[in-house]
Amino acid sequence: MNTKKFTACIYLHHAHAVTNFKDMTIVDTDPVRLARYYSENNIDELIVFDMSEGDDGHEEALDIIKEICASVEVDVYGAGNVHRMEDIKKLLYAGCRKAVLDYDMPENIAITEEVSLKFGKDKIIASYNDYHVVEENKELLEKYVSMLLLMNAHMIRETAAVTALPVLVQINQLALNKLLEVFAYDNVAGVTGNTINTNVKEILALKDICKENGICVESLEASYQWSDFKLNSDGMVPVVVQDYITLEVLMMAYMNEEAYENTLRTGKMTYYSRSRQELWLKGATSGHYQYVKSLTADCDMDTILAKVSQTGAACHTGARSCFFNDIVKKEYEESPNPLKVFEEVFAVIQDRKLHPKEGSYTNYLFDKGIDKILKKLGEEASEIIIASKNVNANEVKYEIADFLYHMMVLMAQKDISWQEITDELAKR
Repeated sequence: MNTKKFTACIYLHHAHAVTNFKDMTIVDTDPVRLARYYSENNIDELIVFDMSEGDDGHEEALDIIKEICASVEVDVYGAGNVHRMEDIKKLLYAGCRKAVLDYDMPENIAITEEVSLKFGKDKIIASYNDYHVVEENKELLEKYVSMLLLMNAHMIRETAAVTALPVLVQINQLALNKLLEVFAYDNVAGVTGNTINTNVKEILALKDICKENGICVESLEASYQWSDFKLNSDGMVPVVVQDYITLEVLMMAYMNEEAYENTLRTGKMTYYSRSRQELWLKGATSGHYQYVKSLTADCDMDTILAKVSQTGAACHTGARSCFFNDIVKKEYEESPNPLKVFEEVFAVIQDRKLHPKEGSYTNYLFDKGIDKILKKLGEEASEIIIASKNVNANEVKYEIADFLYHMMVLMAQKDISWQEITDELAKR
């Protein structure tokens, strides 16, 4: 059974979120804030439509899309202002999981094969208004596109008669009973548009109704029921919480059955506060939510390890982790974490950019500008090649370190983070 998704959307115009393609009424002056709001309220995906005009407006929109991708816990799809392969690349490089080709534009149809072969079929969506365009390009779409975005909800049945490709349907107004009818179509993968945006606070309730009607929706499916755990004397299970990227231990708390079920239902960590004797959704007041990446039980089934995406600080003191009071520490030589070293050096470079220091070589490079940075980067690359011809590998090590430093200066100049680099490498 196909899983149906609730997909919010943002219509991006002049750096603001507006109502839709035809109504330029501003919904939010901060699209990134709006995206976070949607993400916090249990949407499954987000589409951002770039409605900008001109090259400058397009670049500004891409910067906003990049920030949105870095700020939300759901997949982002980028759409609008696509004219050539380079535009698809920019959307994907901004962090979008998929990019949309507009099949009302012949030039978008023409680049379908090229962008699909370059980036992968799973990265490409095709949008359309009239099912005839699907009919006319059926072979091309089924070979090179992973999903369709239907901008005209009256064409669902006609599309299903042409292709079995999953369809995301944009709908601006829809009654609940009609939403269930739309989801009943096998080819419908989800619904987007203002019907989702305006009802975002009701997503969990809508998902519950869908489940009651036999419609499969996106949710966490647990391998163990609460009855499978061995409870402590208070009828609870301790939960150790860990950052899913750094593996840093953030905090420890307790769950009762209601907290466990609410965590599975919302995808956000929920605990039971023993001091307040009440359910506790982490981040409900601070905004520092913990989004579930995985829950794992220990060998005795009496403790849960939660790996989470932590928003802000985990500790009520404002510290990233609750564990910061050293009791005793034995002297030992710590093996450096490579990514942590990169992050620390990069942080110093970024600080030099924001707070120049007299006599700093890094500031000298920033002051001279991009041409000087690129010249030094090229020189260091050449030094690696020359050093590699020598028998002694130490020289190569030194030159690679020099190259990486200058590369990080370039990253800071271009506002590119290590997270973006490692994310890109992980996709390959």
